[in-house]
Amino acid sequence: MAKHIGIVGIIVEDRSASTELHAVLHKHSDLIVGRQGIPFRNKELSVISLIVEGEAEQIALMTDEIGRIDHISSKAVIRGEEE
Repeated sequence: MAKHIGIVGIIVEDRSASTELHAVLHKHSDLIVGRQGIPFRNKELSVISLIVEGEAEQIALMTDEIGRIDHISSKAVIRGEEE
């Protein structure tokens, strides 16, 4: 299967959701090339950006799992197939 490269943006609106989010990220850690997290303490939220590489189905599975977590918003941008 072809590998894709992408970016996943995540907004954590309630820190109590972090435990479930980190479990999903750990489960799919083989897809994550890089990760950056920035806390916005004055707004009581955090923003996480992930650089991912993997099969489209694997990335979609991870982002679907993230999207089902309450108080978490996410969006993915995936580049087409690698040559």
